[in-house]
Amino acid sequence: MAQRRSARRTVETVASGTAELVPDPDRDTAWTLLLDGAPQSHVDLADPTHLEFEYVRRMAAAIDLAAPAGRPLRVLHLGGGALTLPRYVAATRPGSAQRVVEIDGPLVELVRRELPLPDRSGIRVRVADAREAVEGMRDAGYDVVILDVFAGSRTPAHLASAEFAQHVARVLAPQGWLIANVADGPPLRYARAQVATIRAALPEACLVADAGVLRGRRFGNLVVVAGRIPPPVAELSRRAAGDWFPGRVETDLDRFTGGVAPVPDAAAVPSPLPPDGLFSNRK
Repeated sequence: MAQRRSARRTVETVASGTAELVPDPDRDTAWTLLLDGAPQSHVDLADPTHLEFEYVRRMAAAIDLAAPAGRPLRVLHLGGGALTLPRYVAATRPGSAQRVVEIDGPLVELVRRELPLPDRSGIRVRVADAREAVEGMRDAGYDVVILDVFAGSRTPAHLASAEFAQHVARVLAPQGWLIANVADGPPLRYARAQVATIRAALPEACLVADAGVLRGRRFGNLVVVAGRIPPPVAELSRRAAGDWFPGRVETDLDRFTGGVAPVPDAAAVPSPLPPDGLFSNRK
């Protein structure tokens, strides 16, 4: 069993700001990574299948449904943090070939040192900009692409455009899925534009989120599952409804987007800033 390296909080300056590794008071081998006070990842070294954040559980549910249980997958993670989902895939699908692209080199070194990966995990981490890395990748090289990139608490504009979505679609296998974390709040202008942008490249899609977020009542995370084949809506709905914090699946994305056009590079913007105090009580 993995053992906690230290009971103390670790604070270091990394390229993207101030990183903190905070021990979980409820789980002896678990840590939360914060960047400039915003929670980025939660990892339990002894149990990588424990996923603390609800949007991460929704992303993991989509990964679970990407292939029969236990079958290895080729997974590209854009955005690394503390490598929560790569660890999850390594535990649930041994033998998977995983590449992580994370732009913050000092953060990668901090995580490697304080939250080491298990031996023979199949996880390779590359320090690079996500878009530059994807543009140089071969066609159809991945079964799943996870898009969860935040500079602080915002997704950069160059990862929110139609041109970038086309590059992601290109590196996906014909039956592959993009699983993207989109953060937004009322009136969901950014999320609507992102769904339209992703669907222009990968038209078969659905959204998974808290009902209040989907209705534009509060800020939160919306998970987009998109590909060239229909996502497994019934099973995603069952899993979302049975979560600790129940969510729902939205399939009427024409209605959700309301005719918003895909966003080109020239018009792309970062995701909105979260409201003040959003993370004060978040685990």
